[in-house]
Amino acid sequence: MELKKFMFICRAACILCCFSTKTPSWAQVVSGREIDSAALNKKGNFSISAYADIYAGYLFSKPATRQAPYFVSSARLQELNINLAYVDMNYKSERLRARIVPAFGTYMAANYAAEPAGMRNLLEASAGFRLFRHRNIWLDAGILSSPYTNENAISAQQLMYTRSLAPEYSPYYLSGVKLSAPLSPKVSLSLYLVNGWQEIQDRNDGKSIGTQLEYRPNPDHTFTWNTYFGDERNAQVPENRKRLFSDVYWVWNPETGPWKASACLFAGLQVQKFAPRTYGEPTWWQANIIASRELTKKLSMAGRIEYFWDVFSTMIRPVAGREGFTAGSAGLCMNIKADDHALFRIEGRRFFGVTGRYKEPLRWSDTWLCGNMSVWF
Repeated sequence: MELKKFMFICRAACILCCFSTKTPSWAQVVSGREIDSAALNKKGNFSISAYADIYAGYLFSKPATRQAPYFVSSARLQELNINLAYVDMNYKSERLRARIVPAFGTYMAANYAAEPAGMRNLLEASAGFRLFRHRNIWLDAGILSSPYTNENAISAQQLMYTRSLAPEYSPYYLSGVKLSAPLSPKVSLSLYLVNGWQEIQDRNDGKSIGTQLEYRPNPDHTFTWNTYFGDERNAQVPENRKRLFSDVYWVWNPETGPWKASACLFAGLQVQKFAPRTYGEPTWWQANIIASRELTKKLSMAGRIEYFWDVFSTMIRPVAGREGFTAGSAGLCMNIKADDHALFRIEGRRFFGVTGRYKEPLRWSDTWLCGNMSVWF
């Protein structure tokens, strides 16, 4: 039976290959947090592009909800579906820029469910102004891409098809203002004042602060350090107080050579009003490393290992509501460049419950298979 399900995934992914059409090429696939769509159709200061991520997935534990637990990306199971489809509209002049990205799909439905109905289909909506004519200092406001961790929601920009637990449990988007400026030819700084931890509609009276320091010693390597500080109390978790979070990640994306890689480490602390002092304040952390090797001009293989530690269930609550989550995963992804603007992928991923239980019903491990076709034009 399991073999039949695997063949279903493969057949569904192969069917998706038939939908490719000829359009301009996509940006180079590499890990990175902020959305960076290629300006495929440009006229003057305005550009527009579109993207669709179609997938089919299967989890060996066959959850009754047909939803992969703990995930918002590509999480529907045993069906062909749209993870993310959007139109990216950009305007940029010497001192003004604006971006609107309406989006749809299972990722949007799951990740934006807590937002007001009118905001649930905006992947990004922002406007920015260059403060000085001869200095590259920008002030942007609106719904912004998040700087946190080494992966974003656009699968075609990533080395693996599925997301690691790291971006799933840190903000994919922020709502507020961002000030960005170069400190030197190799170092840039961004400062954020936002409504909260992945919130378009603020759920309390406080505001949160974020920072990003990026260092590019050469075109091949990027090192990034981010921080977050804010009050996270709201009606759902009234005991929460200040949240402190920091991550560091590295992206290696050489222009030549078969290898690419990325790695991320983060840690967070959630101050709570009634936290037991015996154990201290709730904390969580994770680490992941991803590498990809090009085998031919059209074929590459990528692998990832990760570990997520959250024994206080600050970010992840097991399906049955029990306290404590610690798990790791290892995965392999085959990437086929079906066309200059189309990518076909098959990924297998194995989860391990470090504490002897990955999820309910009592399972120590599980396996997730995904087939995908991404197109852009």
